[in-house]
Amino acid sequence: MAHPDQESRTFGELVAEGAAVPTDGWDFSWFEGRASEERPSWGYAVSLAGRLAGARAVLDVQTGGGEVLAFALDRADRADRHRAAPTVLAATEGWPPNLAKASALLRPHGVLVVASPEDAPLPFADGAFDLVASRHPVRPHWAEIARVLEPGGTYFAQHVGPASVFELVEFFLGTQPDATKNARHPDRERADAEAAGLEIVRLRAERLRVEFHDVAAVVHFLRKVIWMVPGFTVEAYEERLRALHQGIQERGPFVAHSTRHLFEARKPGPGK
Repeated sequence: MAHPDQESRTFGELVAEGAAVPTDGWDFSWFEGRASEERPSWGYAVSLAGRLAGARAVLDVQTGGGEVLAFALDRADRADRHRAAPTVLAATEGWPPNLAKASALLRPHGVLVVASPEDAPLPFADGAFDLVASRHPVRPHWAEIARVLEPGGTYFAQHVGPASVFELVEFFLGTQPDATKNARHPDRERADAEAAGLEIVRLRAERLRVEFHDVAAVVHFLRKVIWMVPGFTVEAYEERLRALHQGIQERGPFVAHSTRHLFEARKPGPGK
């Protein structure tokens, strides 16, 4: 059955609520009680905090609203207040609403947030960073990552894997071709990273359960993660949304599975 807090709400009320929630940043706290997702066992944000403590110059690519980097910086500071912080902290973001949010959140941490489209060359000098990080980049630009890393530097990231949440995607769009499902396969990314001259240190993948407890959560999710169902609007997909709402009311949460992989690569050289 539906979540107790939502089962008495009408389809129209729930859809209107999901359509009204702001979509800037990567804070997913609004979903509490409405949707849930298992977290990867490696704990990316906490692991990143440990990497920051030993880094000199750090770049966070496609930082979103800056939430993950801000958490990691706070965590690193609490863990060892006597250890020197990175002397250079920078982040890139291409979506204007996220850019404004990241700038406000990260400025107190001394992070320079730079407007940079996700498909553009990184606006930094060769070998400028000993740590490049990213959580859920739309597409990693391996040649650029390798270029801005200093010899011996590390790329440490969590990527979205193949066919992530595709049960939901295919509910709206129908069966997708294998090429689309496998576009983010970790084996392909390994090969692309190696072709750019990076050495793979660690690559771990996990498949994780996702539950949507009401249609408002689905509407907000598809408005926020815009590449899942391109061009999604409530009006265009009202019939499918009604079917999904009815299914949740009758059978319980809509279940999907996300895929994630932890990617650690090193630029060859005499550094760390």
